Amino acid sequence: MADGKSCADGFCQTSVHVDVKDYYGKRLQTQKDLQTNACLAPTKPVPPFIREALKKVHPEVSDKYYGCGLVVPECLEGCRILDLGSGSGRDCYMLSQLVGENGHVTGIDMTEGQLEVARTYIDYHMKEFGFKKPNVDYVQGYIEALTEAGLPKNSYDIVISNCVVNLSPDKKRVLAEAYNVLKDGGELYFSDVYSSTRLPEEIKTHKVLWGECLGGALWWKDLLQLADEVGFSPPRLVTASIITVDNKELQDILGDFKFVSATYRLFKIPKGNDKTCQTIYNGGITGAESSFQFDCHYTFKANEMVEVDAEVASILTHSRFTENFTCQPPGGSSSSCGAKPKTGIVDPFDLALKLDKQGQGSTTGGCCGPQSSACCK
Repeated sequence: MADGKSCADGFCQTSVHVDVKDYYGKRLQTQKDLQTNACLAPTKPVPPFIREALKKVHPEVSDKYYGCGLVVPECLEGCRILDLGSGSGRDCYMLSQLVGENGHVTGIDMTEGQLEVARTYIDYHMKEFGFKKPNVDYVQGYIEALTEAGLPKNSYDIVISNCVVNLSPDKKRVLAEAYNVLKDGGELYFSDVYSSTRLPEEIKTHKVLWGECLGGALWWKDLLQLADEVGFSPPRLVTASIITVDNKELQDILGDFKFVSATYRLFKIPKGNDKTCQTIYNGGITGAESSFQFDCHYTFKANEMVEVDAEVASILTHSRFTENFTCQPPGGSSSSCGAKPKTGIVDPFDLALKLDKQGQGSTTGGCCGPQSSACCK
């Protein structure tokens, strides 16, 4: 592989893929081998029902988990979910409990060692969950080539990713592939690492920094542009937290560049809606019965009317959340009108500092369990 590439079926594996495979397949054996906190879950308390689901995951699977957040979107019962860069399968096994026997979770990863761990414990987890048949499977392949790995287009309700997109040398292709396999109304909900500005080659070509999820970090503003080019709705920022680097050698290389772990949600919905609406959250989402945090702009309280911007109005009327909300044009007859629509792009670094001052830290962005009244059908 003199040119650093090998090609098959229209997709070229690069030297970056080879290095990442080596880093996660051989160099890292447990979380203790990581040299920064970029690829570790937040210390914020986890909702009880998710904590219980995580307790049922086999210890070996959990020990080989590397992620920068807890990626659990809401309303999962019966959904078909795809996990990009599923690794040892921790998130897949946790989510398989939340989607239930009528749902399904697929994990895709390019690292054989990680997939071997994940596949080893399929029967163990199905027995632990009390399922009659597996609702989880794992595919070896690249997140830049989902359809080439055999994953059908327009087939998933939700695509998730936990600190993996930054490891790809072609992030636009990752977003495009996720868009292709999502159903209309589907969501890409993912946590990843972002930089305060575009990174220089010295950082991008550093193997350890790339493996630690820093060298490949996207400038957060570039995500907005790439998402639009692919066809997604504008990214909605859910939560963010500052990443620290305690390794002196790596600190010297990084200099003044800053990094943040941020969770975004992107939807595959029709574009062109310019109408706001008044909406009432009907409740019914387990874990968020009285209050549902949609993103950093909107937290919906049950039975309270809120006027939302055009983007959110389109999402609520074209996604799996449709049955959980009652929407009507602005200026309706209700006298209990909530706040005016909140608009504008949010800098994840500003949000992270704000949350840190408030003592909130990073969260899952709001979650729901398998008893939601209206999820994926």
